[in-house]
Amino acid sequence: MKNYIQILFILLVLPFVAFAQDDETKKEKVKEKLERPAFESASLIDNPTNVLFNKNALEVQMSHRFGLVNGGTNDLAGFWAPSNIRIGLSYAIHERLTIGYGTTKFDRLQDFNWKVALLRQTRSNKMPVSVSYYGNFTVNAREKENFTNLQDRYSNFNQLIIARRFSPKLSLQVAPSVSHFNIVENTMRNDMVAIAFGGRYKISAQTSVIVDYTQPITEFLQDNPHPGISLGVEFSTSAHAFQLFATNYNGLVAQKNIMFNTNDFFKGDYLIGFNITRVYNF
Repeated sequence: MKNYIQILFILLVLPFVAFAQDDETKKEKVKEKLERPAFESASLIDNPTNVLFNKNALEVQMSHRFGLVNGGTNDLAGFWAPSNIRIGLSYAIHERLTIGYGTTKFDRLQDFNWKVALLRQTRSNKMPVSVSYYGNFTVNAREKENFTNLQDRYSNFNQLIIARRFSPKLSLQVAPSVSHFNIVENTMRNDMVAIAFGGRYKISAQTSVIVDYTQPITEFLQDNPHPGISLGVEFSTSAHAFQLFATNYNGLVAQKNIMFNTNDFFKGDYLIGFNITRVYNF
């Protein structure tokens, strides 16, 4: 008889235990809701951000850099000088994985890129930052007489992006990176370690002030590249982002800028540029 009483007692209590566990699980899920993206666009002037898209989203990118403002007396502050242009596409095959392709005017660079979300910031701050990995493999598609070997065309870039949305207005990121070129001048090194710092501060619902700074760390035997400095504004909607800025980078592939930048921002070697992105959700 005692056994029957114990079994009956267990059957009566078990639903309440399951309900309590389910309630705790729901509370935990609410606590771990993901924070909103730290930035409005997948790029912050010259560096990628931690932003990825919903599955099956397609981002169309257009980047433009005019000539140097101090490049000549008949260039109209660089607007009449030769301009560099990149057109790219990025597709989210998963909410944590985006792959892309872009083509650039200068040196006919063809870049194949990818971005992976490793960690994502939560609203409870149990995970205080977002961490993403960005990489690319780039081919210089100029005529073959510019190269001794086929492998001389190749370069790649690897970057870890650590970002945090501090408030609805302020977001910051830090991004260490390694750039590699298969062939460089004898006074250079094939690999360059650098670190980038970027930020956005919203001054209205759709307008932000943005900054981007990249510091090369590896030293060459001579002619070390200058740091990248960019200042600008961003206008955004739910599907568009338009960034207008001044920068001393005229390249549109990260490793090209970091390894070969000869423009000194503080000596007036800067240019006007803009980035336009449009996201399509399928």
